[in-house]
Amino acid sequence: MSDVEPALVYWRTSGVCVLIDCHGHGLPRILYWGADLGDLADEDLASMALAAVPQRVPAQTDDLVEVSILPEQSRGWMGTPGLTGHRDGGAWSPRFVTRHLEHGQPSAAAQSSAAAEPPPAHRLSVMAGDPSLGLDCLWELEMTPSGLIRQRATITNTGADGFHLDRLLPSFPVPAQATELLDLTGRHLRERSPQRSPFTIGSHTRENRRGRTGLDASLLFFAGTPGFGFESGEVWAIHLAWSGNHRLVAERDNTGVSWIGGGELLMPGEARLARGESYAGPWLYGSFGRGINELTGRFHSYLRVRASHPGSPRPVTLNTWEAVYFDHDLGRLSALADAAAAVGVERFVLDDGWFGGRRSQTAGLGDWVVSPEAWPQGLSPLIDHVTGLGMEFGIWVEPEMVNVDSDVVRAHPDWVMTADAHRLPMTVRGQQALNLAIPEAYEHVLGQLDALLRDHDIRYLKWDHNRDLHEAGDSRTGRPSVHAQTLATYALMDALRRRHPNAEIESCSSGGGRVDLAILERTQRVWASDCIDALERQQIQRWTATLIPWELIGCHVGSEVAHTTGRQHTLDFRAGTAFFGHFGIEWDLSRASQADLTRLAAWITAHKRLRGLLHTGRVVVGDHPDPALWVHGVVAHDGSEAVYSFTQVATSVASPAGRVRLPGLDPHATYDVLPLSPGGDTPAADLSSPPWWSTGIRLKGSVLGSMGVQAPNPFPESLVLLVATRFRGDGT
Repeated sequence: MSDVEPALVYWRTSGVCVLIDCHGHGLPRILYWGADLGDLADEDLASMALAAVPQRVPAQTDDLVEVSILPEQSRGWMGTPGLTGHRDGGAWSPRFVTRHLEHGQPSAAAQSSAAAEPPPAHRLSVMAGDPSLGLDCLWELEMTPSGLIRQRATITNTGADGFHLDRLLPSFPVPAQATELLDLTGRHLRERSPQRSPFTIGSHTRENRRGRTGLDASLLFFAGTPGFGFESGEVWAIHLAWSGNHRLVAERDNTGVSWIGGGELLMPGEARLARGESYAGPWLYGSFGRGINELTGRFHSYLRVRASHPGSPRPVTLNTWEAVYFDHDLGRLSALADAAAAVGVERFVLDDGWFGGRRSQTAGLGDWVVSPEAWPQGLSPLIDHVTGLGMEFGIWVEPEMVNVDSDVVRAHPDWVMTADAHRLPMTVRGQQALNLAIPEAYEHVLGQLDALLRDHDIRYLKWDHNRDLHEAGDSRTGRPSVHAQTLATYALMDALRRRHPNAEIESCSSGGGRVDLAILERTQRVWASDCIDALERQQIQRWTATLIPWELIGCHVGSEVAHTTGRQHTLDFRAGTAFFGHFGIEWDLSRASQADLTRLAAWITAHKRLRGLLHTGRVVVGDHPDPALWVHGVVAHDGSEAVYSFTQVATSVASPAGRVRLPGLDPHATYDVLPLSPGGDTPAADLSSPPWWSTGIRLKGSVLGSMGVQAPNPFPESLVLLVATRFRGDGT
């Protein structure tokens, strides 16, 4: 028996709507997701549902195929199933029947697991089951006030024996006009590289088995109308909020069905459910926009109201790694702190090398106690010096990793993750992974980090994760353990934040290897890349910012010659590239020239003056036709002010490059547009600047957004910044 009433559920908010068909006894079907269709009466919704019913065609099932949020072969779907599993080879084809449907607030269990989440604008939960297979499915769908939709499913084994869950893959439908895909790939030092492909019949699958979100991860998986851009086209995208192995799929079949979906990629045996046990899949987010900018803005608005989002201005940060590496000397670091404070730095972070036997990358990792060899007087003298200069003190840790040459591994070799207790996985940077799913290992790390934060005035942990998880198993059982390791890492971060709520955490993972909305429930910043080359960072930061806002992206000014590429860039290009994000420095300032220090201080002053706008406004990227000239900016939500960057990433075929449009402004307002010092006086390739450059120009927002302004013609690998301020004399 079912207590489900036939229903069509229609939600609208922030320019997006979704129609869910809950008729019948199967799992719900999302009939429409896209641009807001306005107020619709019940008869309109019924007609929409009727319009979506396909006709029967030859060589297909006699009954209509209903493609639900977890597509089932038992209901005629012949594509990728939403759930795959079995009981010792049998009971492998579920047919879920809905028993209960409710609108309302999340259950107590859901609330406790999403304590950092703002309340949704709309919520639907469905309880379904397959009694013959002994499975229950709880499916949840929510719509946020910013217009995101997200879903997850929880599978419970109600049968007498174990059920092997192999895959759980919720999905969102996309319309036929979404014929182009865009995803991201990359590697260490070159994360977030976009790639486009046609969305043809068949499956386009991205799989990650690295044990972390991944340097090559597609933060967003886009499907859109042909040629969609930041300001143009209709675009749908998904994001999986999970920091371990995962699978993203875009699929189109020969019956006209198209969808994009994702879920955790489970290793063999990771989700073997005994009677009464459950597996809760991660949240799968979906966003729609007319152009990527609008789609991106929904994620940014959502993140900015989560409890985990930092509420204070992002402190200008200096990290010591590329300044001193493992050379930890109190005098040298104190001098570096003095130079940092003099230019306006607000947070000083001591990187790798302060603990255990850590004099190089081959030893000491995992022993989170202050090294008496490196710091015979302890860390207090440096911390006192830093805080005495008015700066916060932060420190680097890598809690999930160990060196074999460490006290912890000598005492507990069985704590190392491995698929075979008789051998270890291949090393990366001389390190192995510590199995935090072992309670004793977890408590050991928690105890050491808790003591570190308790005994020192530390306000920030740079939390690193410098290797993929090869053969990441539990040495006691030999079973894969990436799923358990991911949950244990979340629990460790949560425990430390509860005990030390004033200490922020940065998610660093060989740079940008762990960027996702689940890790950002627990961290207040991500390190976009270990590459600080300003030219490489332009692309890395542009595509990282499609998911998360600038204030969460660590963007640093490196030394004149990039540590990772050998390229040489001007200070203005380096600082202008870092300007929009969580601004920082990765450079030995104690050896910088006075001219450079003065110029850097001017950049920091300008950033502090504008970070209230940069870290709250709408992020916009322009679709400029010249691939050598990139434009991006941040616009205040009330349209009162905006900051833009014109970046010459290469030489243009045309010279000058032509007019550049300023997206996102209020078309009805009038703006004064001026170069922004110090980013407005970058040397140009030509002898003269555009005629308006020295005095500024006053134009309507509609003109700036449609016609634009003539850009200067800077040297390649340089940029200029503009500020647009609403003219108050026009009455707007």
